[in-house]
Amino acid sequence: MRLTEYTDYTLRVLMYCAAVPDRLVTIAELADRHMVSKNHLMKIVNDLARQGVIETTRGRGGGLRLVLNPADIRVGDIVRNCETDFRLVECFDSLTNTCSLTPTCRLKGVLSTALQAYFKALDAATLADITGPAPPIRSSTPTTTSSPLARAKTPVAAPVTRLRAVAKRQN
Repeated sequence: MRLTEYTDYTLRVLMYCAAVPDRLVTIAELADRHMVSKNHLMKIVNDLARQGVIETTRGRGGGLRLVLNPADIRVGDIVRNCETDFRLVECFDSLTNTCSLTPTCRLKGVLSTALQAYFKALDAATLADITGPAPPIRSSTPTTTSSPLARAKTPVAAPVTRLRAVAKRQN
């Protein structure tokens, strides 16, 4: 089973808001952080506001923030509200089922049990459980090293002494 991008970005929006509870988050900030279009995020934010999960403030200095405590927001509820189809196979929908194996097949029961276990795990996790500290702001300035391998191993905010050590190893 694969979650839609809509669900993925909804969870990212909520996790980001939970990581910075002391301030408003803007659509532009989220779009930049996750490299998603502002229009796509606006739809997600409108849906979350309609559900009462976040509140929005318009205008200059506006943004969005969580209304609920992250510990009270179950991941399973968010996924259920975002996804539209949990029919893993055709026979999950009795109105459109044309499978000839249905009378003797036991796969539907196995998949149904798996889907229940999936939601049991998601319902056991809250937004607080999956949210870490606020991610650092990405720097648009390039690193001082030229080797792709060195860039991959050297964090952008590395102390100057570490950058000098990496540069010496390259020479």
